[in-house]
Amino acid sequence: MDCNIPNERIGVIGLGYVGLPLAALFASRYKVTGYDISTRRVEEINDLQDSTREVSPEALEAAFNNGMTCTALKRYLRECTFYIVAVPTPVNSNHEPDLRHLASASRMLGEIISRGDVVVFESTVYPGTTEEYCIPIIEKVSGLKCDRDFMAGYSPERVNPGDKVHTVENICKIVSGSSPEAVERIGRVYSSVITGGIYKAPSIKVAEAAKIIENTQRDVNIAFINEVAKVFNALEIDTKEVIEAAATKWNFIRFEPGLVGGHCISVDPYYLIKKAELHGLHPRLMTEARNVNESMGYYLADSVVEALNKRGKRVSEAKILILGFSFKKDCPDIRNTKTYDTLTRLLGYGSHVVVYDPVVDPAAVAREYADIPFTGDFESVKGSGPYDVVVHCVAHKCFNGLDIGSVRAPGCVDCGIVSPGVNV
Repeated sequence: MDCNIPNERIGVIGLGYVGLPLAALFASRYKVTGYDISTRRVEEINDLQDSTREVSPEALEAAFNNGMTCTALKRYLRECTFYIVAVPTPVNSNHEPDLRHLASASRMLGEIISRGDVVVFESTVYPGTTEEYCIPIIEKVSGLKCDRDFMAGYSPERVNPGDKVHTVENICKIVSGSSPEAVERIGRVYSSVITGGIYKAPSIKVAEAAKIIENTQRDVNIAFINEVAKVFNALEIDTKEVIEAAATKWNFIRFEPGLVGGHCISVDPYYLIKKAELHGLHPRLMTEARNVNESMGYYLADSVVEALNKRGKRVSEAKILILGFSFKKDCPDIRNTKTYDTLTRLLGYGSHVVVYDPVVDPAAVAREYADIPFTGDFESVKGSGPYDVVVHCVAHKCFNGLDIGSVRAPGCVDCGIVSPGVNV
């Protein structure tokens, strides 16, 4: 196959946190068609709005001026020659990999792909998924053969939601392909817009494995510091003060305790765990790390109950303010937020709870989490106070200047994953 195909037309499938920034970046040099199954998502992007806040209205306008189009109609993807798949890869209620979005995207590609085209997957998966699961679907539907009729590759996304420093264009990009020619073509396309450099992995499986251990490593390290925080809280030692002291050693690896939610760190390890189990292995460290981090939302709720008991206040009679509902600070994403675990346990005790987060979209909360006591308006918070407990779940910068004192009841206490009184 000739890999020197000029004038690539880029098709990006999935316009979420990963796909939209990538589409806008490629639009600076290529004709780009962005596709998403959600008409609501497509409409907001076409109105120069990005609810994920990853791409500014100005950047979207520039991309559209350069010829980018966004659509929910797959027929407009047929003109593309280089397809990038950036769809979600969640887990189900049993923490097992859910590849439905990936399967759907692969079937659609099978319907529209032409000879000479390239397909690159960016979604986080367990090693072997691209070659053993996705490519066979494309081949079956299209009747084409990989490396004879089309090329395939894997280039893992490394987007950090809410991070305005490590953006898609300046992070080193791992690329891999089904053949040396595929690696060359994929690498050339990405390197034309990526300023952070390209790393050519020796195989697709290596690239898949590299991505999944990035997040699994963080999960294990955060689990350790979360467990340490539990111990120090019990000993009435300030965890942050301990971390500050330990960090004076040159090789201490600094991690902060907290709630581990979202769609990456709290999900990806399950993919590797499942793949290991299919090969007769039982990765105890990774599994226990997941158990620790999954428990932290409930641990925080139990800490609130303990703090109230020490005051002689019944939890069912308490007014509780929860600060933050997104899965991480300064980010509007509420998917798999562990604040929800804290909230539901406290509501189960009969507490009067108000969740305040001005960063997230109230409409998104209403769609994904029905009937929770949420507000993005501090005046509403004041109207429901004063509060016996303030629970610090997410350390948004906007909370730093918040007049919490105005809503505290006499004797109000602070709770967080770290020592009480410290904002996490």
